[in-house]
Amino acid sequence: MEAVALFSYTAGEVGEISLKKGDVIKVTDMEDDPRWFTAEIQGKRGYVPQNYISLLPHTWFAGRVTRQEAEQRLRWQPSGAFLVRESESAPGEFSLSVSYGDMVEHFRVLEGAGQYCVWDESFCSLNRLVDYYRGHSIAVDRAVYLRDPPSHAPQPPAESSRNPYPNPYQNSHPGHRPVSRPSPPEREASPRPSEPSSGMPRTAHALYDYKPAHAAHLQFLRGDIIDLVDCTGQAHWTGRCHGRVGIFPPEYVQPLHH
Repeated sequence: MEAVALFSYTAGEVGEISLKKGDVIKVTDMEDDPRWFTAEIQGKRGYVPQNYISLLPHTWFAGRVTRQEAEQRLRWQPSGAFLVRESESAPGEFSLSVSYGDMVEHFRVLEGAGQYCVWDESFCSLNRLVDYYRGHSIAVDRAVYLRDPPSHAPQPPAESSRNPYPNPYQNSHPGHRPVSRPSPPEREASPRPSEPSSGMPRTAHALYDYKPAHAAHLQFLRGDIIDLVDCTGQAHWTGRCHGRVGIFPPEYVQPLHH
């Protein structure tokens, strides 16, 4: 979820981050303390006071929705209907679920240094990534352009009655500062694509040469070992080999279970 800074804020303690009025930040956690959110800006992560920012909710942001729930929402929706959800296996990161009409594909949003990408193009925010793929195909083997699902599409009931978008103007005068917050949790130094969840193979052995013409596909040679980023798709898997990340047909490899 993204937010805009209503006021400038100078971090006063370890674990906080500074903001300038108008900054757009990524909010990664709103659960620890309703008065302090965990956020990230320009690769730095820390606490920000809730009443200094305004959340930017979008109809396509589904929050903590599982892969299965995403498929239930998007199944039989028009091609391109999509939602962005929080990653189940990598807290603070995101996945993009897209209806292909006859199936639902899931893309991990790779993140680093404040940039987001699905394929080769990188963007400074999720908003810009989504806007780009409204006009450019997210799929490589067919034309699929992101589009908002119909407003009448059924939605599963919320997990709780808690409003995930609290009123940013409640007690929002700069002089009113929250007085408590939880101790900062331990976090990784920098965000990175998560490894496949337990039970999934983490590497694969190339059975054949794969020399695709499309730049979004991953080229490899027979015998190469491929790090699997996402092996849940039906038509394509995502992997890393020779320093590149791309998709490839799973029938070209043999998964290695450790």
